[in-house]
Amino acid sequence: MLRLALFHGFNRIRLKWRRSVQESCDSASLSSGISPGPAEMRYYSSGVPKSKKQRKELIAEGPTLEEFIDGEVKSDTTWKEYTGKLKREAKDRERLRLPPWLKREIPIGKNFSKLKEDLRGLNLSTVCEEARCPNIGECWGGNDDNVATATIMLMGDTCTRGCRFCSVKTARRPPPLDPNEPVNTATAIAKWGLDYVVMTSVDRDDINHFVSPRFLDFIFDMRWQNPSILVECLVPDFRGDEKCVENIAKSGLDVFAHNIETVEELTWLVRDPRAKYRQSLAVLEHAKTTVPTLVTKSSIMLGLGEKDEQVMQTLKDLRSSGVDCVTLGQYMQPTKRHIKVTEYVTPDKYQHWEEVGNDLGFAYTASGPLVRSSYRAGEFFLKNLLEKRKEE
Repeated sequence: MLRLALFHGFNRIRLKWRRSVQESCDSASLSSGISPGPAEMRYYSSGVPKSKKQRKELIAEGPTLEEFIDGEVKSDTTWKEYTGKLKREAKDRERLRLPPWLKREIPIGKNFSKLKEDLRGLNLSTVCEEARCPNIGECWGGNDDNVATATIMLMGDTCTRGCRFCSVKTARRPPPLDPNEPVNTATAIAKWGLDYVVMTSVDRDDINHFVSPRFLDFIFDMRWQNPSILVECLVPDFRGDEKCVENIAKSGLDVFAHNIETVEELTWLVRDPRAKYRQSLAVLEHAKTTVPTLVTKSSIMLGLGEKDEQVMQTLKDLRSSGVDCVTLGQYMQPTKRHIKVTEYVTPDKYQHWEEVGNDLGFAYTASGPLVRSSYRAGEFFLKNLLEKRKEE
């Protein structure tokens, strides 16, 4: 009873406060001698329309998203002028503000809308959406010189692992697999007319023996519909199952990718306990041993509290495991429940790591704040690299 009385008392106070604010707004606009226009009438009215239809019309007449978001996103060249804080201290509780070089424009455009509509129609998921990739507008939207691309995610949108950096949904028992997924995926990609496609998947530890066959089904269907397409598979670790790794490596794909994600010292903090640093290296090395001509690829996130010497050691470990291509990009906290960003790494440091990667002998090093493992700048390089190898 006491709780109910407090609730009703709070509501009465809130209503009185609202009326006083509305009356003060009305009197202020009238005393200024300015007759309020339609927009002002909407916001200073003494109450919300009672009719549901009128409320919908009120919302529909409001400003559009494009009008609301006014102003240009700052270019990467302004980063040296930024005076904000880039690194969290141990005592800090608040999240760091996003620096200008990490801000992107709102994704819009015909290609973006068409690709999204096709994905929904075929009940497909993309890592672009599930992982909240900042490059989604650029990759999906395309431009005059590039084809719109997307990284398709097999086996649904729910993972059995709970890495602290990843925004993909998790569950112990995800929904059953869609039997039409490989065919639908191949159909969608053929429809877009792509010449390079990236496939990835969630982890499904509950049905680990079905994971590699699902990749094989997709590659077969894709090759059947478009024999000339180049296929990159960004695969899970299969819990270290070498047979699964061999099946994927021998499937006829062009690029075998598996992400190390972070340095060894932070793996326990960042990744799911079932994901091991040495296990990921073993997966990459075994794929290369199985098919020596296969292009292998991995990715590292920066900004989680790693030290320079740890990043250097990770790059050396990847290179000694036979990895051909590596990408380095900024970790960005997807939601408040995920691990916080420790540091926003500056563009010049990414330039440094690109030079280090090239010196270590990687065929390609993509390093930048917004670079991701499936970022298309790398895809076009890999396309040229693969075609050159085929000619040889």
